[in-house]
Amino acid sequence: MFTGTYRHAVDAKGRLFIPVRLREELGETFMVTRGLQNCLRLYPMKEWEAFAAKIAALPETRAKDVRHYFFANAFDTSLDGQGRVTLPADCRRFASLEKNVVLVGDDTRLEIWDEERWDALDAENYGNILPVLEELGF
Repeated sequence: MFTGTYRHAVDAKGRLFIPVRLREELGETFMVTRGLQNCLRLYPMKEWEAFAAKIAALPETRAKDVRHYFFANAFDTSLDGQGRVTLPADCRRFASLEKNVVLVGDDTRLEIWDEERWDALDAENYGNILPVLEELGF
């Protein structure tokens, strides 16, 4: 399970350091793709396969745009010797990842956010989750 928030910087070559405590769960090879709300998602291969199976189960007429969104922008990758992942320029542009970023644990995956965008979203989330928490009986 991915948890926590980690602040790092993307270097001039588009590389991002992945903290040691997240590397084992990501595995040797993992997938990177677009996320919702203009972030990137990192999936361990097992989780990627489960995600892909859910999309494959959709009727063709409903799945086409979803497949294009996630699969056309996905790539498998691994960490270099210093524990960094290289994020292609088009992925960085999509998520506005220029320098300071936040890695966010999201249960079965990690998300990579522009730091300013994440901080704004995080501040807004408290009000958004209250009705859900109430529904769950918290």
